[in-house]
Amino acid sequence: MTEFDQNCAQWFRTLRDRICTRFEQLEDALAEGPHVDLPAGRFERKVWQHHEGGGGEMSIMRGRVFEKVGVNISTVHGTFPEDFRKKIPGADENGGKFWAAGISLVAHMQSPLVPAVHMNTRRIATSKSWFGGGADLTPMIPDDTDTATFHAAWKECCDRHNPDYHAKFKAWCDEYFYLKHRKEARGIGGIFYDYLDSGSPEADLAYTKDVGETFLNIYPQLVENSMHKMWTKDQRDQQLVKRGRYVEFNLLYDRGTIFGLNSGGNVEAILMSLPPEVRW
Repeated sequence: MTEFDQNCAQWFRTLRDRICTRFEQLEDALAEGPHVDLPAGRFERKVWQHHEGGGGEMSIMRGRVFEKVGVNISTVHGTFPEDFRKKIPGADENGGKFWAAGISLVAHMQSPLVPAVHMNTRRIATSKSWFGGGADLTPMIPDDTDTATFHAAWKECCDRHNPDYHAKFKAWCDEYFYLKHRKEARGIGGIFYDYLDSGSPEADLAYTKDVGETFLNIYPQLVENSMHKMWTKDQRDQQLVKRGRYVEFNLLYDRGTIFGLNSGGNVEAILMSLPPEVRW
């Protein structure tokens, strides 16, 4: 692992700490609503070791604002299974050896008026190296203001680094988070990027850091906008059915799930994204 890679891994850890602190503040800030009498949630952490090298740390919270949220980090190295190497750039050329570090977050909310969210950023190296990641929003009850605010934040983020990024990564997100078997989008999108190698690892890391900063700024705002509002049983039922779509995508199509299982990752951490209660 190079010094640059060490810096990337440390950034993911630092971002994890800041997100967890901010989410616990949201738990403390709940003043009214159906779950206000519950105790404020706190993250519980669990360390795991990769069988070839490195490992990760799960941070899971179940609270009165966040029904279940996981913020996981990992830094691992090893060898991909032979049948998986051809699917990863540069892996077939170096015998399947890889190094990977990243942060992955999924939040399922108590209130159906507060959107679920996913965010991850990562650095992967085989005989090649690149960054990937993004963030996308899944409202249970559509909210045009939240949608516009979310997309505007990502356009500003992308435009700070490359004027072509937003249109490209927004379209990639819409294409990626699409349930082909149902012919419907998982949510309202956001940005998604992979194999980012502009020729300047420093510039790509700066962009990836900005993705983390943008998420940390915008999502808590959306939570605060609606977490105090009362909601109905019908809205809760709608939320649980929508979560079923989330489960279907993550088990059928999600790259992170597929990569994690094929890189010998921790199964509990890989499936952290699944909601605690769901309905079909």
